Amino acid sequence: MSKINWNRNQFHGSVIDPDSISDNSIEFASDLNEVINEWRTENIKLAWMQLNNTKLNNLIYAIQQGFIMHHACEEYVMLTYKVEPDAFVPPYATHYIGIGGVVINDKKEILVVSERYRSGSTPSFKLPGGALLAGEHLSDAVIREVKEETGIDTVFHKLTFFRHWHEYRYGKSDIYFVALLSPLNEKIDMQLDEIVDCKWMPLEEFMSDEHIHEFNKTIVESTFDSKGLSNIKIEEYKPDTRFEFYSS
Repeated sequence: MSKINWNRNQFHGSVIDPDSISDNSIEFASDLNEVINEWRTENIKLAWMQLNNTKLNNLIYAIQQGFIMHHACEEYVMLTYKVEPDAFVPPYATHYIGIGGVVINDKKEILVVSERYRSGSTPSFKLPGGALLAGEHLSDAVIREVKEETGIDTVFHKLTFFRHWHEYRYGKSDIYFVALLSPLNEKIDMQLDEIVDCKWMPLEEFMSDEHIHEFNKTIVESTFDSKGLSNIKIEEYKPDTRFEFYSS
């Protein structure tokens, strides 16, 4: 019997205990051959193996046995092995998620930024915003991004727009949300490493500026035309902070 420990999941798959994997590559190769034979007799369809960074010396041996790299992070490489040739392998990360903020003050001015690193040479203003951090909610992310880029504290009101874009970075897709926020202060403290300019721009000037992309104008227009989606609470999920719900 193999020294590699594993458990069966609800999909008739095998999930290997990463701590049971040997540091010695010769032992690992032998154990792996044995456990594959176990899976075949146990009618396992698909195996998952997490190789922690301290055991990456075993990676070549796993690949030689037919394991395929599924995804990687700073701590480990995840591999899969199809015990049944037609076994389904769920995909890993397919999308980036970002959010921008429409921040309007009492003077009908909109908060805009011009990025330091942009594709064109002409300054073009856009909404402050950026990518979500792992485990971060949309409402928290847009407040954080606006604060980081402009120094303006805000209150989240509603989601008003989203865009879905295929073949974005590294061939993955991108979903970009837009939210309506109200400012709690107006003194700008610009993020110097990413932003080259930041200001309160009269809304009419923003909508008529020929250097501002049509997409950004459409976002702002939709903010005023849309009823939007507000952040709501569902009693059953209140203790669980993993969830975020929006409804009209």
